[in-house]
Amino acid sequence: MELKLNISPCPNDTFMFDAMLNGRIDTEGLTFSAEYRDIEELNREAAAGLPDASKISCAALPSIAGAYRLSDSGAALGRGNGPLLVRRAGDDAPIRRIAVPGLRTTANALVERLFPEIGERVPMLFSEIAAAVERGEFDAGVLIHEGRFVYSRRGLELVADLGIEWERRTGLPLPLGGIVVRRSLPDEVFRRFERVLRRSIEYAFARPSESRDYIKAHAQELEDEVIDKHIALFVNEYSLSLGNEGRAAIEALTGTNAF
Repeated sequence: MELKLNISPCPNDTFMFDAMLNGRIDTEGLTFSAEYRDIEELNREAAAGLPDASKISCAALPSIAGAYRLSDSGAALGRGNGPLLVRRAGDDAPIRRIAVPGLRTTANALVERLFPEIGERVPMLFSEIAAAVERGEFDAGVLIHEGRFVYSRRGLELVADLGIEWERRTGLPLPLGGIVVRRSLPDEVFRRFERVLRRSIEYAFARPSESRDYIKAHAQELEDEVIDKHIALFVNEYSLSLGNEGRAAIEALTGTNAF
């Protein structure tokens, strides 16, 4: 059975999905037609019901929970991994207009919740935000993915780590993204998908070097050090299984039980 699968080109997704997409493990008869999308495109296509399975922002769950349910494996969820609000170094003007990586993203939801005084949030492709802030087009910007590791090279400085702010207020890990599967698929297919995805992640942990070429074929930043930091930050025990704490974190963010 072939499933239409949408994922992000960022290293944490390609690391986790490499084994199941590139014939390294038993996929229990499932095959995948994979497409690579920016996170806001992933949210938009899931809202339109286009893929069978997809990476999405956890903040987008309430709008799609009727059509999709969340996989226990594949989450980007943890501590110390939040989006970063940055501005030009030395700039102390009030922050009124910022760039965010999409209005459906967890990053935008965190700004809205944690910094309600910031009135204008402009959606922008995540990989272009740092450069736009550097050029002075925005007072600040929210960085995700690889950009959070290299912003200082552009003369930018940290205003707030949104993950740390979330953890301080809730005591919970931050749920950034997850993998959802269409509810109309048979439950047996959903369970097979969960098993295959977990097997793929376990394979990646056991043989991390095997996925490097696949990761670099899609990454924004190609330096091994940046890729390693990215994977270490976003792929962890919650990626194998949400567990009770991971599920509690998602419900705290979204008010939705989409399991």
